[in-house]
This record gives sequence, structure tokens and C-alpha cells, in this order.
Amino acid sequence: MELRQLRYFVKTAETLNFSEASRALFITQSTLSQQIKQLELEIGSPLFMRDSRTVQLTEAGSELLPYAMRTLHEAQLCLDRMTDLNRLLAGTLNIGVTYSFSPILTETLLDFMKLYPGVKLNIYYKPMAELMDMLRSRDVDFVLAFRPPQKLNGIDTHILFQNYLAAIVNEHHPLARLPKVTLEELSRYDLALPSKGLQARHHFDAVTENTHGLNLRVRTELNEVNILLKLVGGSNLATVLAEATTHNITGVKAIPLDLPNNEMAGCVHTLSDSYHKRSMRELVKMLSESAAIRERVSSWL
Repeated sequence: MELRQLRYFVKTAETLNFSEASRALFITQSTLSQQIKQLELEIGSPLFMRDSRTVQLTEAGSELLPYAMRTLHEAQLCLDRMTDLNRLLAGTLNIGVTYSFSPILTETLLDFMKLYPGVKLNIYYKPMAELMDMLRSRDVDFVLAFRPPQKLNGIDTHILFQNYLAAIVNEHHPLARLPKVTLEELSRYDLALPSKGLQARHHFDAVTENTHGLNLRVRTELNEVNILLKLVGGSNLATVLAEATTHNITGVKAIPLDLPNNEMAGCVHTLSDSYHKRSMRELVKMLSESAAIRERVSSWL
């Protein structure tokens, strides 16, 4: 039994399509079929049920799949450890980032790429729920996101900085003069809110769910934070986001919302049983020491 055969088997099990799996693996379909057949002969049982239309896992295939995935993961961990032991900071680092984290991360990414040109960075900007699915399937090495309301099973969370939910307006907006903004004051203005599913919106809905009789004038909802900030900066609209979202964004101002439980913790999320690549440890260290993080730590204190 070879790692290559297990990798071919896992990809075919994921796609349940020999043609699609062979394209993803950059091999011919005949090579894939041959390697799967050799694996079936060694195991002594068919792994797939095939007909002219569908491909399904057999009972033996379903039983083998989690062991095959674990074996491939352990093999990759071994390679990562050996690379780190040889102090060759190279390879690939896959990072999941929520939209609100983007402004804080940008400077650190540029500094990291200058220091470590041998590391390829794959960065995925998505809502938190999608990123956590990617983390569980090991498609990303870690996720940068605000802390979720409840602890997630199998995921370790390390706090980088404390932040807060804020009303974001252009610097000439009437709300920009206030030290804090109440929901009543916010309700007097047209709003452009982040879409449901984004962390800031989820947190805002959670802290305002027991507010009755308050009608917010929501004119539009967007799932792209950068466009949302541009829209607010160029109009009299207000939005609600984490204060950290405005890092290095000119023309807008973040005013804390006067609400209980308004805190939002910026965090690094990893799988509980995962090996932390040296490149990941170095990037997180640089991020924790960055000016963007230090500003928010000092302002919170």
C-alpha cells in the first residue's frame, strides 16, 4: 500500500467521479483506475461501486476513508516537522481570513513575504463558517477571525487582541463627534450593514436581539467589507463593524457602540490535534507584534 494510492483513493472518494479526480490529481483516468484496482487487490475488497452513471463507496471504502485521510495527514506532518528541523522555512502556508481581519493582516503579510521569499502564501477570504469548515478539512493551516459566541469542538482559539463593535461613519457625519453611539442615535440615520453570516453582523444581531420597538433604517446589506467602507466613506450612511476593520482606512471614523457585551476578541484558530508549521508560528508572531495589533492592545488597556 503506497501513499500515492491512498491519495488517489481519497480524492476519488471526495469527488465520486473518476474523471474529475484524475484531473484534480493531474494524471490520466486510466492511471487512476489502475492504481485504485491495485489498492483493491491488496486490500482484498472493492472500494467503489461503479455503473454507467454513478460512483459510490462500498462498505470497505467507507471504512478505509478516515484511516487513509489520517495516514496522509500524518505523512504531511512528518514532512512539515522534518522541514522545520532542517530550519528550511519554505513550502506553503494556507491561511483563512475573515473580511474584517483583512486590514490588520495586510502589513504583516508584506513584511513576511520580504523576510521569507521561500514560503508561498495561499490566503482565503471567506465568512467564518466556511473558513472553519476549511480548517476542519485541513484546507487551511489556521484561521484569523474574531472569537465565535460558543467554543468550537476540536478547535483551539488563541486571543491576539481585544476589540469592540463600532458605528462606522465618514469623518464629517454627525455621529463622528460623539464619544459613544447608542442604538437610538444610530436609528436616526440610514444604515448599510454587513450581510448576515459575517461576524460583525452576527455579533450586532446577538447584542441587539432583545431590543424591542427599535426600527433601524437598513438601506442596504453587503457581504464585502471593503466596498462597505467605501460606500460609507463617500456618503452619509452609517454601518456597524469591528473597530479593527478601519485600520489604515482614511476618511472614516469608528465610534464605540454604547452596548453591553460589545467586546470582540481577534483570534488565531487552529485544529486541536494539528502540528503548527514554523512558517505559521513566525507569521502569527509577527502579527502579534505588528503596529496594528499593538494599537488595539494599548487602546483597550
